[in-house]
Amino acid sequence: MTRILMFPGQGAQRVGMGRELFERFPESERQASDVLGYSLRRLCLEDPGGQLGNTRYTQPALFVVNALAHRAHLEDGGERAGLALGHSLGEYNALEAAGAFGFADGLRLVAARAAAMAEIAGGGMSAVIGLPEPRLRFLLLRAGFASLDLANLNTPGQIVLAGPVEDLAEAGPILEDAGARMVRRLDVSGPFHSRYMAPAAERLAPVVGATAFGPLTHPVIANATARPYEQDRIGETLLQQIHQPVRWRETVEAILDGEYGPEPEFTEIGTGKVLAGLLRQIRRERDQALAGAGAR
Repeated sequence: MTRILMFPGQGAQRVGMGRELFERFPESERQASDVLGYSLRRLCLEDPGGQLGNTRYTQPALFVVNALAHRAHLEDGGERAGLALGHSLGEYNALEAAGAFGFADGLRLVAARAAAMAEIAGGGMSAVIGLPEPRLRFLLLRAGFASLDLANLNTPGQIVLAGPVEDLAEAGPILEDAGARMVRRLDVSGPFHSRYMAPAAERLAPVVGATAFGPLTHPVIANATARPYEQDRIGETLLQQIHQPVRWRETVEAILDGEYGPEPEFTEIGTGKVLAGLLRQIRRERDQALAGAGAR
């Protein structure tokens, strides 16, 4: 059996997250607040200014909650990872769990990432449900939407687009007329994981360049490449992740195919069960595809 740990990213946040973890690890909660310069406990448990949905605050909050949840998992006798992966921001937790950096250094990286990404305005994201990737690419090309990028390749039937908000709004009805079950705008502040985030990667580069990355204790799959991180390219790959798509479906399918070991057992670490839901969907659509191929 291969133990796979998965860490969620933005979208999993909720007011009240981390309450038991902050009580259990008060020193780490205080350390996080010192690094960030504001009360993380108050942000997560009360969100008085409505900032928890702002990427500048969402990313550090989720990183801390995920990291403390992983610590609790190990203290409670949970198995160590044989392989780790994270969705977008969650990839930093996967790397922290593998020893690439410590808790405080990881939080500093995440805070700098969040600040850099928050500076990119004027774009958004939309989830497209029910269109396979080749069909979606064809429709966007035929309709002249060269401005839109495929940002999150989550499952065979769930893909997130990123780009200018006007083009996202115009593309929605066209894609639904062409067979999409649903096109839904996401409540995010920017066109994450698209070409438009390249300036954010440039802003983050000095912080990443000043970070010393420790040796990985187990493989971590990169969103941008759907392959394990190379030790001497951790910083480069982290910067690439900001403006490249999250290749989640491809990553999970490779694990299910046994590429990283037999009998994979997945555990989601952090708040919510977003990734468990994506895993079920990938498995279901994969089984349907295999059954269809067998019938022929």
